[in-house]
Amino acid sequence: MPNAEQHDYPPIAAHGLIGDLQTAALVAADGTVDWWCVPRFDSPSVFASVLDRERGGHCRIGPAGDRRLGRQLYFPDTAVLITRFTTDGGVGEVVDFMPPAGTMATTRRRLVRMARCVRGKVDFALEVAPRFEYGTGPHRTVVTDDGAVFENTDTSVVLHVVREPGDPRATDLRVTDRQDLHGVISLTEGQVRGIVLDTNLGGPLRAVRVAEVEEAFADTVRFWQTWLARSNYRGRWREAVDRSAITLKLLTYAPTGAIVAAPTAALPERIGGGRNWDYRYTWVRDASFAVSALLDLGFTDEAAAFARWLADRYEEGDGPLKVLYRVDGSPHVPERVLDHWEGYRGSAPVRVGNAAGDQLQLDIHGELFDALHRAHGHGLRVGRRGWRALSGVLDWLEGNWDQPDEGIWETRGGRHDFTYGRVMSWVAFDRGLRIAHEQGLPAPVERWRAARDEIHEQVWRRGWHPGRRAFVQRYDSDVLDASVLRLGRVGFVAPHDPAWLDTLAAVERDLVLDDQVLRYDPTASPDGLDGVEGTFSLCTFDHVSELARAGRTAKARLVFEKALTHANEVGLYAEELGPDGAQLGNFPQAFTHLALVEAAVALDRALAAGGEPTWPW
Repeated sequence: MPNAEQHDYPPIAAHGLIGDLQTAALVAADGTVDWWCVPRFDSPSVFASVLDRERGGHCRIGPAGDRRLGRQLYFPDTAVLITRFTTDGGVGEVVDFMPPAGTMATTRRRLVRMARCVRGKVDFALEVAPRFEYGTGPHRTVVTDDGAVFENTDTSVVLHVVREPGDPRATDLRVTDRQDLHGVISLTEGQVRGIVLDTNLGGPLRAVRVAEVEEAFADTVRFWQTWLARSNYRGRWREAVDRSAITLKLLTYAPTGAIVAAPTAALPERIGGGRNWDYRYTWVRDASFAVSALLDLGFTDEAAAFARWLADRYEEGDGPLKVLYRVDGSPHVPERVLDHWEGYRGSAPVRVGNAAGDQLQLDIHGELFDALHRAHGHGLRVGRRGWRALSGVLDWLEGNWDQPDEGIWETRGGRHDFTYGRVMSWVAFDRGLRIAHEQGLPAPVERWRAARDEIHEQVWRRGWHPGRRAFVQRYDSDVLDASVLRLGRVGFVAPHDPAWLDTLAAVERDLVLDDQVLRYDPTASPDGLDGVEGTFSLCTFDHVSELARAGRTAKARLVFEKALTHANEVGLYAEELGPDGAQLGNFPQAFTHLALVEAAVALDRALAAGGEPTWPW
């Protein structure tokens, strides 16, 4: 692996993710926690050196005098991360996890970092350098033999040392001029020590016994393995699917059931470019997709919680659904730039908040209704309160579907009549009618059916381009867009319809590079932003799904296997791939992991049904 000091930033892919279902942290392969926001996903950061190595803040436990990247793995079937280091003197491990926080919203977060010497002798360097409030909040550090307190006006963090009675001060701590904490943890074979970071200031500093952190480790392992055991997936790609399921669960805010698009902000889609967005919020679209993927695996509780969250959003609002919300349901996510941070490898601006929350994106209604209809098929029935909210959504959509919007990709170059947005409006009415019929619910059936049929006719008339022999990105244009790959999945067009097969062929000609798929060509369809972007991993896995549904199973399997090689060493994916194959964008990305699950399920089904025995090229 490359040296961690290259550009002073580790690769985006050189990270694992841990979390407690209320927030999450990135752990780099050099042993550095370089992203951690508390107490929630969308709270200000305490550690954010992934966005500014000098001013972002970090917590590192790694071999003293050696910043090389170690190797990472997850404890099987869990979100417990292990980073292994080999030194001249021995072999060491750092085990990182966050005990699950439960479904009650709290401000207390615990991050456990266990250092273990596996063989020989290892000196672990300890560096704790918090930078509160996105690096703008000063702090004071108080140290005792049992740990330290990092005191900030709004948020403080307690560090408890993991040690045994009688230890000859295995952890030697000192405070720097910047109020950072440095120390060395010297261990011999078989020893375990470490630290516990805790945002609870309700008690005195205390030394934590090794048995206590080992018990917390066992409880955390048990939680994740018990949860994953509910999966009904037994297909060919179980390891990748299981890791994606755990990742989607890690992106869930348990107190409300909201699912964030990613746990990070401002990781660039292009190094040095300006496509740097904050994804720590719940997009109705992304969360609906994620719920559908989890339902494919048999996880119904998550779907029920998300449905309740959505009903709350509608009842609390004074108009249509917003594109995105904070995890607590607040629609206020103003976008601002942190000018004091340089950005990952100099990729400025660093944005927090997201102005897309004020956009019009008509497709979100279709994704929502599709997910709820799938939940209905898994035995989750819509109650009276929920149906009143859903009926209100469709009543609003009935009068508003036929207008330009910003679309699924949240372009900032103006509104257009996007084909995908129209198709998903068709999906909304279609699924609403199905739910009403299957449950015998009251509904203005004739009006909704008329809207559904009118949209269907319009898309075929204006979204299908006879010259290109394909469904195109938007009306009155011949530009292609990978979002149309989902038209087959939602049933708008049959998988073997000649028009659909022609669309697949056109997408492959214009948007596929070595079996990786671009969202669109910004030179042909300007999106209001500078620069270009890499291939979009969601679209690559969508391509796999549609190849499988079209019966091209040999090709689908090859593309899928290629895509799996782009995961990092613990099975995680960012949003995009650069020209050199490097992962780019926020990490890990719910979009990519949910699409992987969908592709694996679709391909398993197609292979089980039998497909064409042809050479895949």
